[in-house]
Amino acid sequence: MRSENTVSVRDSELAPPVHRARRKLIIDVGPSGGTVVLRCSGRIVYGEEANRLCAALGEILPTARRAVVDLTDVESIDSAGLGELVLLNMWADAAGYELKFANPNQWVWQLLDLTNLDSVFDIYPTLSEALGAVGNHVVTVA
Repeated sequence: MRSENTVSVRDSELAPPVHRARRKLIIDVGPSGGTVVLRCSGRIVYGEEANRLCAALGEILPTARRAVVDLTDVESIDSAGLGELVLLNMWADAAGYELKFANPNQWVWQLLDLTNLDSVFDIYPTLSEALGAVGNHVVTVA
């Protein structure tokens, strides 16, 4: 016997479609002609996602000394994600590492423009342009 207050729905039906479509940040790391490319997809937001990106670059840059963050498949960035990108950029610059950003979608590009971070970061419209802008150092990634 069911009470009048009992509702039978699956948890997945409770979330609006927008929330179900969002993906966690996935980072794919690979060398590209001596430069490490971090291909990000999903969200760069407060918590695990922003921390994972920071940790990945923190491990890679001291060895590789240059990296490109490919933003092609990034769906959203919140203020914490922007903060992490600023900290990473400042740290890389202070340590003498090269850090470039490539191919943000229109929404991410507008966010970077609105926050004036497009004038702070080295952002390129394509991955190939970002890779071409990186110095010609030979890098070994273990």
